[in-house]
Amino acid sequence: MTDAKILPPAVRAWAQGHIGPITAVRDVSHRRTASRVWELVRPGGRAVYLKIAAGPVPYQRESFAYRSAVPALGSGAAPQLVESSAEHFALLVTAIPGRPLAELPLAPAEELEAYRQAGVLLARLHAAGDLRGVHRVEAEEALHRAASGVDRHLAAAGDRLSAPEQQLVRRLAEELLLVGSVPLAFLHGDAWARNVLWSDRSAWVDFERARFGAAVQDFVVMSCGVWADNPRLRTAFFRGYGRELSPAERHALTCLAALDAASCLAWAPEHGDIEVADRGRKTLDRLMTGGFA
Repeated sequence: MTDAKILPPAVRAWAQGHIGPITAVRDVSHRRTASRVWELVRPGGRAVYLKIAAGPVPYQRESFAYRSAVPALGSGAAPQLVESSAEHFALLVTAIPGRPLAELPLAPAEELEAYRQAGVLLARLHAAGDLRGVHRVEAEEALHRAASGVDRHLAAAGDRLSAPEQQLVRRLAEELLLVGSVPLAFLHGDAWARNVLWSDRSAWVDFERARFGAAVQDFVVMSCGVWADNPRLRTAFFRGYGRELSPAERHALTCLAALDAASCLAWAPEHGDIEVADRGRKTLDRLMTGGFA
């Protein structure tokens, strides 16, 4: 068990300047080293959350998302930004009810409903961004940027991929460059069950990877994870999302899955993340046998 992370005094003072007295602080960070999140309890038991981003890019992405696109999800469907500090890379956000969907042993019908609602909300987020100017350029170049990472991922993964697996990943990265027009969107950027809270309704959290890109990019992690084991959840999600993927998106998803697998196997073993490593290995196995769909 890791030691609790200490909220820096300067950041606590900044937070108190915006929300008033703090009666208790609880570390609720994810197990990953870069995660720094605390629950701040105010008089009367009311809570807000304070997050210190890992650097300027995730801070800018998350603060921009909360100000520009997240409000489109509606009340209770995502936290609301209370205040942010570029000096501390810190964000104060409201608390919303629920626990991560990945941690809940739900009955099948309830789990399907949770994914359907998650699809509804992600469709709203995808439509919320202002796709003009530099934002459109960013979105249009997203698949090319993804493909450009192939050499880095494969070099870092090394012999965790066989020679035929490396060849497959390179080929699919090349094919990603040739994918035709696909719908563009404002992405959540880390869309999977850990970032969906469920009480009696779904809500999305954690927008530090939010950005403009191709909508299909937001479906990679779920396609390589929980949907592979339970296709009914995929069906429920896209029922809520309001449309199925186009042929170009389906091919892009296969290409992106290969890159995700290489990335998983490059990163996860060094960080002791068995779940992510397992996702990468299972995805590669499916791709090699033609079982990815």
